[in-house]
Amino acid sequence: MTKRRTLTVLIILIAAGLVAVVLISKLKSSGASESEPITADMSVHTGMIQKASLHRFVTAYGKVEPEPAAPGRVPANAEVASPVAGIVAHIDCVEGQRVSKGTVLFRLDSRVTEVALEKTKKALAFAENNFERQKTLLSVEGTSKKAYLEAEQQLNAARAELRAAETDLALTTVTAPLDGTVVKINSEPGEAVELNTVLAVIVDLNRLVAAVSVPSAEAAGLKVGQPVRFEKNEAAGAVLYVGAQVDEKTDTLPVRISIPAGGGFHPGQFLSVRIVSEERAGCLAVPEAAVIADAVGSETGTIVLVQGDKAVRKAVKLGLREAGLVQVEGEGLKEGLAIVTEDAYAVPDGVKIHPYDAIPKAGK
Repeated sequence: MTKRRTLTVLIILIAAGLVAVVLISKLKSSGASESEPITADMSVHTGMIQKASLHRFVTAYGKVEPEPAAPGRVPANAEVASPVAGIVAHIDCVEGQRVSKGTVLFRLDSRVTEVALEKTKKALAFAENNFERQKTLLSVEGTSKKAYLEAEQQLNAARAELRAAETDLALTTVTAPLDGTVVKINSEPGEAVELNTVLAVIVDLNRLVAAVSVPSAEAAGLKVGQPVRFEKNEAAGAVLYVGAQVDEKTDTLPVRISIPAGGGFHPGQFLSVRIVSEERAGCLAVPEAAVIADAVGSETGTIVLVQGDKAVRKAVKLGLREAGLVQVEGEGLKEGLAIVTEDAYAVPDGVKIHPYDAIPKAGK
């Protein structure tokens, strides 16, 4: 019985020793792992520094107007006024109608002027006969020089009165002063109109311009000929005129911009434009999300370069911004360098990184 108890105790001691050995081994292994440095590994979106042509824009607002008069060119709009007082007898046009210069638009009541014209024609015929008779008589000394001269004077007066009567009759027919579209009619048949009453408005819709106002602080770089882009429209124009005097109330300069024919614009339409005041071709650029600006609107910032499997922050100078790209300048930068393109602010300097589409090796 004693031998059996002794054997049991011995087995228990051996088992306890084995357990102790295992525990000590694990504690050593755990202590060794705690002493090893832990290396972070971030997944990031990557891309490359690229070359691009970026532009500086001046944004301005205004409205569409007909082209004003220029040397050798009539204005692109006209208010068609009645040349005489009278009554509108007939309207020969409709709103939206395209007309040519000289097209009849309105006819005023001409009955009185027609009667006056007939009277002057008869008076002219009488004066012509009288003059011819006096001329014949003078050749045979059958009349005096004075009578002959009076007959000649009466003939000239009758001719002048005929021209005046013909002019009065012609003025009862109102024609288009230019090629264009009738955009508004202000009169109706039977309406009495005074001299210079505006009967209609004509605009050449192929000759429109944008009249905009530019803040004086942004107008220094504007020049005639600079390209212009229209918001919400694919048409392109150019600067035609830059004003020289600032509006004291708005602190803006007037700028006139060409509008291509068929651009879909209408007189009086409000619009916004972007004037290309500067272009930088072939500059280095990165996505906006890749830039960590030092402050809002700052001209300096930081980008994160990818060097091997490390992230390296690089201070840069910021330039033009367009279409989601930002111009960057800095020592050592060149096209094709790998960079972190999204959430760059969250990537510490020197951290180990790998692209999202790259799978880290086991144990790393």
